[in-house]
Amino acid sequence: MSIITTILATIVALEHFYIFYLESVATQSDTTSRVFNVDKEELARPSVSSLFKNQGIYNALIGVFLLYGIYFSQSLEMVTIFVLFVLGAATYGSLTADKKIILKQGGPAILTLLSMLLLK
Repeated sequence: MSIITTILATIVALEHFYIFYLESVATQSDTTSRVFNVDKEELARPSVSSLFKNQGIYNALIGVFLLYGIYFSQSLEMVTIFVLFVLGAATYGSLTADKKIILKQGGPAILTLLSMLLLK
């Protein structure tokens, strides 16, 4: 795996740890409200808060498994699978929630995939 791919994939992992933080730790913060375009009152509802925290765990696990693939198993296949997973989620989000998600969440994943293809 090239150094550029390693850096980009690490950025994807860190992005998902940040999403985890927003969804699971700072669930009712002004930043979470702004980033996800959800009113703070809505975020305070127990059902919404619970759903956000659950989603946050998934994002944390994406980050964990990406870092594992990059630094411990050094498995390009594992990194590719999780980066494709991120791109799939970003595509779905851009079609169903906000078109900007494809660039915000998917941008680093797209760059990572391009680096994998071009910098073998």
